Amino acid sequence: MAHMTWRLVLTGASGGIGQALAVALAPYCTSMVLVGRNRGVLETLRERLGPHLVRIVVGDTTQAATLDAVAAASSDLGGVSLLINNAGINDFHAFQSQDPAALRNLLEVNLLAPMLLTQRLLPQLRNATRAQVINVGSLFGYLGYPGFAGYCASKAGLRGFTQALRRELADTGVEVRHFIPRATRTPINAGPVEAMNAEMGVPLDEPADVARQLCAFIEGSAWEHKPGLKEALLVLLNHLLPALPDRAIRGQLPVIRKHMPAPVRRAQPRSS
Repeated sequence: MAHMTWRLVLTGASGGIGQALAVALAPYCTSMVLVGRNRGVLETLRERLGPHLVRIVVGDTTQAATLDAVAAASSDLGGVSLLINNAGINDFHAFQSQDPAALRNLLEVNLLAPMLLTQRLLPQLRNATRAQVINVGSLFGYLGYPGFAGYCASKAGLRGFTQALRRELADTGVEVRHFIPRATRTPINAGPVEAMNAEMGVPLDEPADVARQLCAFIEGSAWEHKPGLKEALLVLLNHLLPALPDRAIRGQLPVIRKHMPAPVRRAQPRSS
């Protein structure tokens, strides 16, 4: 990436992958707008990377005021040329008993917020000589998996949005791309998900590894990054012969249910 410099907007910058990305990308940026919910982490990053380089926005990307603040900050710094929609949440739960508010939040954070922020920043991106939008997805955007119905829906939607907008902007200087990391050792995968992955022998990447992979992806030309040959073959198999993954995942259901959080008991409505 030594030949390119970027004006970066990075969401989810106070999370595990976000912090690693900010550190890895700093040498290649003339300005950085780091967006997240944890003020302390963001301020520490700003001091580490340089107050002259970093502007922080503390807020929830599902809120219009946060989108306004991001757009204003990037405009003040000369506009954005690299937008990385990295913010995301998870909620491992049986669909039948999952809180509807949790499902709504999954879709708003993982899908709607990246769409609205991209739309808001698109005029700035189109003013850049060269620009990229990178949406950080998940293998579960391709592969439906028990306990993650809402999460899978949100990430499948993000992939569809990425591909559609990429084609819509094909005759402009804005590239829209999709980056899929492997399962990563971050707080959103802690607790029951981490325990389930450990029992199943699922390998976990460190956030710094993911950051290095994404930096290499930025330099390349492929519209999408999948983490490895095994994952790429699984996606292909799920598309061409879905009955095979169906059977394999059905065999995993006892382990999945073992680690799945217990249903939350909801108050029953009183009869009149």
